Amino acid sequence: MAAASILNDSRAELREMIKNNELFDIDVSVRVKALTPEEAIGNPGRRDFPIIIGKERVIEAELLGSRAHAFTDSPGEFTGKLKNIVDLPLESNRERAIYIATLNALLKHLGLIKNTLHCKDDEPEKCAKEISSHMLNRWGKIKVGFIGLNPAIAERLVETFGSENVNITDLDERNIGSLKFGVEIWDGKTMTEQIIERSDTSLITGTTLVNGTFDNIMKYVHSNGKEYLVYGVTGAGICKLAGLNTICPFGREQ
Repeated sequence: MAAASILNDSRAELREMIKNNELFDIDVSVRVKALTPEEAIGNPGRRDFPIIIGKERVIEAELLGSRAHAFTDSPGEFTGKLKNIVDLPLESNRERAIYIATLNALLKHLGLIKNTLHCKDDEPEKCAKEISSHMLNRWGKIKVGFIGLNPAIAERLVETFGSENVNITDLDERNIGSLKFGVEIWDGKTMTEQIIERSDTSLITGTTLVNGTFDNIMKYVHSNGKEYLVYGVTGAGICKLAGLNTICPFGREQ
């Protein structure tokens, strides 16, 4: 499946890490559970996050004492051995979410990544401020393409760069065509190339790795020679393996 190619490319590295650490031959239990909004994000002041309104959930993988999260609109549970995760078909959002959360947990266990748990309470608002400030300090007053609506980050981007310099796409039909902070939300299924072409830098949610749109997004980023950042805990492991640019200021270790 073309949409999962970056995930398929990670399998060889994953298998090598498991082999080198002799994890294939021991009884490894991987438990993936869907978290309630309160478990995942605590009680932030605003109530318009997708996880709170019920569009997305966070699943948590636990492997050898290390825990990691991934966002998905198709949460599922899994208990089995690590070798079963490596062989998942990755043809559905559910399979990709389980694979990614488990990969994050494994890389955390091996010390290759650290902050794999979603931020909580007032931290999402602090995260939005930090991301916008980072982008302003690094690139100046740019045109930003925001792929995957996070309301706190969207609001801060508009405050920082101006509504005329921010374009936003999303896959949630309830958001498409609506105005958020003075910006019309475009359809992420049809407007990916346009948003990247019209932006200097794209800020991309790691959830695109789960919903199968990431490879197409990065194809346009590279073909147009644009800057990018992948944000959030979901993409931590894959981005580490692929050497991609990431930002996640308030991801937690525990």
